[in-house]
Amino acid sequence: MSFFSEIYNRRNSNSLKWDKMCEIYNLEDTTNILPMWVADMDFPAPPAVVDALSTRLKHPIFGYTFPDDELKHAIISWYKERHNWAIDPSTLIFHQGVVPAIATIVETFTKEGDKIGMSTPVYPPFFNVPKAQAREIVTCDLEEVNGSYMFNFDTLEEMFKTGIKLYILCNPHNPAGIVWRREELEKLVQLCIQYDVYLLSDEIHADILINKKYTPLLTVAGAENAKVISCIAPTKTFNIAGIHAAMTVTTSKELLNALTLNGLAHGSLDLNTFACTAVTAVYSEGAEWLDALLTYLKKNMEFVANELNSLEGINVKIPDATYLMWIDYRGTGLTEKDIMERLLTKGQVALDPGTKYGEAGKGFLRMNVACPFDLVQDGVERFKQSLQ
Repeated sequence: MSFFSEIYNRRNSNSLKWDKMCEIYNLEDTTNILPMWVADMDFPAPPAVVDALSTRLKHPIFGYTFPDDELKHAIISWYKERHNWAIDPSTLIFHQGVVPAIATIVETFTKEGDKIGMSTPVYPPFFNVPKAQAREIVTCDLEEVNGSYMFNFDTLEEMFKTGIKLYILCNPHNPAGIVWRREELEKLVQLCIQYDVYLLSDEIHADILINKKYTPLLTVAGAENAKVISCIAPTKTFNIAGIHAAMTVTTSKELLNALTLNGLAHGSLDLNTFACTAVTAVYSEGAEWLDALLTYLKKNMEFVANELNSLEGINVKIPDATYLMWIDYRGTGLTEKDIMERLLTKGQVALDPGTKYGEAGKGFLRMNVACPFDLVQDGVERFKQSLQ
């Protein structure tokens, strides 16, 4: 566990998390602010990927590269062993990240003015990417009870009746860390079949499982008859987001061909040299590192939940998945503006405001606890100071 306990100085390293806070939070100086916002771990990547990249760097030619059979085998073996999901290698398409993959899917299967549906609160690019492509966003709030969420399929179906063309799912869910049950996913698939809706599933957090087992959407009953595309990636799992890599998977030849044609049109089907090396390494040799990470994250979460739940008006649960904690502060009576000002100026800690994830996130904060325990302790004390 000492591997995860060492604190690295990330300031002045072009880190979005540490070096962009002035711009993100509209502040003049963030020198003393602790960032616990964007989903980026403060842990070093697995030694396997560092060693693989170091070895690759010893060959001084960095010409055109392609995803080879070893890379594809590593991906397929990982999902089969960890999640009992048998992926056909011919169904994989490579992208420079899950968000670019989402953009490709929106562009391929919808046109300007089409309605894109999603359940809120949810990851902001689900809104932002379709909006930038002149699509109309239609939302349906998840049903929230005491900080936990579920689908309300009656209201969800009403959204489908408005004529949405594509529904975007977060599985596991960001920001609330919910792992959707198989029966819930089956109902969602049936709705998409009934209303002839494309179903995009962002499954980037699939490996960061704290309490429950994740169900790949393409393994549920009925998925083979639906227009489903899943997005997967190792970047959140192994903290290599700066090495852009992701994959889409679909069992539909029609969808696969359409995505391939779009990729050819944009010249964006392959991974770069270092992404190929990193993805192969983490999926081949990263299992032991990930198991240790999950143990460390759970201890961080237990500490945060125990400490923050002792505060008046605060309620936080340990999530099913992700390294993000969804903090309910509605009991404090504070507005979002008030609590964010307190956090940034009094506690000097940066969290994500809930409305970043849609109006359904009002009254909540998202805290990233994927950092050494000493920083977690510091963040908790800063949070407490904010409310004093």
